Amino acid sequence: MGALDLLPMLRESFTLIILLFCSFLSISFALERWWYFRSAQSSPDEVLGHVRKSMEGGKTDAAAAYCQKHPSAVASVVAYGLLHAARARKDLEELMLTKLKEERVKLERFLGVLGTLGNISPFIGLFGTVVGIIKAFRDLAASGTGGPAVVARGIAEALVATAAGLLVAIPASILYNYFMRRLKVITVDMEVASARLLVMLGAK
Repeated sequence: MGALDLLPMLRESFTLIILLFCSFLSISFALERWWYFRSAQSSPDEVLGHVRKSMEGGKTDAAAAYCQKHPSAVASVVAYGLLHAARARKDLEELMLTKLKEERVKLERFLGVLGTLGNISPFIGLFGTVVGIIKAFRDLAASGTGGPAVVARGIAEALVATAAGLLVAIPASILYNYFMRRLKVITVDMEVASARLLVMLGAK
C-alpha cells in the first residue's frame, strides 16, 4: 500500500487542519499557564515569615509593600488582609475570602480551554474518520471493481484523523489535570495564609 503522505492529507482534510489548530491552542495556553503558575505559587510560610518579621519591628507598611510586590497568589491575599487589618475579624475574613476567589479566577483562566480541547479532539478526529470512510466507499462504488485495494488506502488515511484527535486530546487532558492539581494546592495555600494572618493580626 505504501507509506502515507501526510502533507497532501493535511491539505485535503479540513479536520486535520482543525486538529492542528487545536494542538497549537493547547500548547500555547499550556505554556502561558505554566509561566503564570510558576510565579503564582509560593509557600505561605515564606510570605508570612517575612510579614511577621516586619510586623514585629513595627513596620506594617513594609510588610504590605513586600506582599504587593510579590507575584504569588498567597502574597496578594495577605496584602489585601494587611490593607484592611483595622476591620473587625468577621469583615476581614469575608474580604480575604473575596480576594481568594478573585485570585482563583485568575488561576483558572484558560484551563477550561485545555479541558474542552481534551474532550472534543477525539470527536473531531472521529468525525474526520467517518467522512474519510464515506469518501473511500464512494470511490469504491465509482470504481465498480469491488476490490478492497480500492478503499484500503482511503480507509487508512481516514483513520489518521482519529489518531490525530487522540494525539491532541491526551496531552491536553494530562495538562488540564496537572494544572487543576496545582490550582488546588495554591488555593489551599491561600486559605492557610488567610487563617494564619487572622491569628497574627489578632482581629476580633
